Amino acid sequence: MSAQPAAISGRSNYLDILDEAWQAHLAPREPSAPTVISTFAGAGGSSLGYSMAGFRELLAVEWDDNAVATFRLNFPDVPVYHGDIARLSVEQALEMTGLQPGELDVFDGSPPCQGFSTAGKRQIDDPRNQLFREYVRLLRGLRPKVFVMENVSGMVKGKMKLVFVDILRELKASGYRVSARLLNAMYFNVPQSRERMIFIGVRDDLGIEPSHPKAQNGQIGVSSLMPDVIATRSMKINPWIEHPRAAATITKTDSDYQFLTLAGIRRPLLAEIAVLGSFPPSFRWDKDAWARIGNSVPPLFMRAIARHIRAEILRV
Repeated sequence: MSAQPAAISGRSNYLDILDEAWQAHLAPREPSAPTVISTFAGAGGSSLGYSMAGFRELLAVEWDDNAVATFRLNFPDVPVYHGDIARLSVEQALEMTGLQPGELDVFDGSPPCQGFSTAGKRQIDDPRNQLFREYVRLLRGLRPKVFVMENVSGMVKGKMKLVFVDILRELKASGYRVSARLLNAMYFNVPQSRERMIFIGVRDDLGIEPSHPKAQNGQIGVSSLMPDVIATRSMKINPWIEHPRAAATITKTDSDYQFLTLAGIRRPLLAEIAVLGSFPPSFRWDKDAWARIGNSVPPLFMRAIARHIRAEILRV
């Protein structure tokens, strides 16, 4: 019988993990540090995860004004292409980063997923479902060693499987060996049940099979972080989730998320939502912070993926 990942108990232990990861983010980069470009970067959840894993980000691509404002508060040294990804040419990306095709280590992106989401109307012809083609266009021009693409679990459910097959076909046709797997952030030090489809691709000429990180821990009970909370729920996605399980999935709408306590139902504080999203307390927010957290890849989740890629694929 294989060993089960150990649970993390106690607010202090979890905050220690966040602090350690934040200090790793602040540490100077080694000249040999692996490089990453992040598209659909949002407020920087993925970027923070890569930085926590020792990566050096060369460029972030994001069009939303508020997301870019938050990103710049926390990553002042990372160049940002603030605009429509469809207007960013491969030549511009190479010029902004000083790279030649094939030199980039990791190309990351989380194309908008509203058309796939089980919390939405799940329209197969939603134009947002096609933004992954802009991601593929840049992927083919930059030719990174590895790519990571994140999306919601709903893309492999029902009629949306057709879109998933199309995406997988396009990624493989770009010259990559590709593996796609559903992973839940709650098994990677995030006190939130958040299942996502993670595509990892390795360039064909490297001769390395793509792989995903294994679960690292058991569920982090929300009651160990917030003693007054009995259960949580995200009304569009999850019913009440009782402790000691991980918290319900955080959505971008603050009115959809609730805490059940001994004193009744209450709305969480922003600081509590940030911690459940695995953002360290020192992370700074501009406007619409709740929406930024609800749309973000949890940093500790991406840190686990980035660490795995660095150790098992890039081997640096």
